[in-house]
Amino acid sequence: MITEEHVLACIDGSAVTGSVCDYAAWYASKLDISVALLHVSDVAASVRRDLSGAIGINSRQFLLDELSELDEQRAQVVNNYSNSLVQDAKSHIQNGFQDMKVCIYQRRGKLLPAIEHFQEKNRAIVMGRRGEDHKNSRINIGSQIETVARASNIPVLICSEKFKEPQSYMVAFDGSKTAINAIHMLAKSNLLKGLQGHIVMVGHHNEASKKSLDNAAAHLQAAGFSVDTHQLLELDAVEGLLSFQFENNIDIIVIGAYGRSKLQHLFLGSTTTEIIASTLSPVILVR
Repeated sequence: MITEEHVLACIDGSAVTGSVCDYAAWYASKLDISVALLHVSDVAASVRRDLSGAIGINSRQFLLDELSELDEQRAQVVNNYSNSLVQDAKSHIQNGFQDMKVCIYQRRGKLLPAIEHFQEKNRAIVMGRRGEDHKNSRINIGSQIETVARASNIPVLICSEKFKEPQSYMVAFDGSKTAINAIHMLAKSNLLKGLQGHIVMVGHHNEASKKSLDNAAAHLQAAGFSVDTHQLLELDAVEGLLSFQFENNIDIIVIGAYGRSKLQHLFLGSTTTEIIASTLSPVILVR
């Protein structure tokens, strides 16, 4: 049995929802597959169930009944909102990509289990950089991004700004296993083929690093990609990569995601997170 693949667009009704829909449709169109819209409602457990065994002396059944009715009303509002959101998102995609097949999935609970439920179909995941829970936050990164990226063995595209069809891309390359995985992922996909590519390494000026950079370029070129290599002077990795992006009008960034463990991240920080937080351009994360 052949499982039909799709690009899973995780939408939450925040300001970035339109961008998520557009980039998901673009991604799917490049691979000739469908888009699946996923909206997850995190509805609290019934108050009636939580309190029915806890109310003691002078409890009143009608109070429990009122609490239960409020639960039902809230659940109905959440359902109506979810239904409207996914239908509007589907219309938005089909207005811009008229032949695009769009599937709708609605779940209750947490985002990651909902994503994993469709893991056999997921070819890629698209998420907004700033979710509804972070719309007023100084750090414009949704709380789910690292959780999903660390758990995923497929590309995760993070976006925020209005859709602009990419014409160029850069791969942030440091010779690590995750960076090499990103190169191999690109070579096997038609997503960025035909665009001007750049493989960018910051620092690491030694023969081993140069050989690793050249091998990465040769791998993509053998797969039919147009790509140049760049080895920048020793400076802060994030600053160097983002400066190169700005100076060369790069449309999309590909980066090996979260190569360090969560414990290492706690003490050393994460280049991945810093890049996502510092750029308005879409970022493709590859584990």
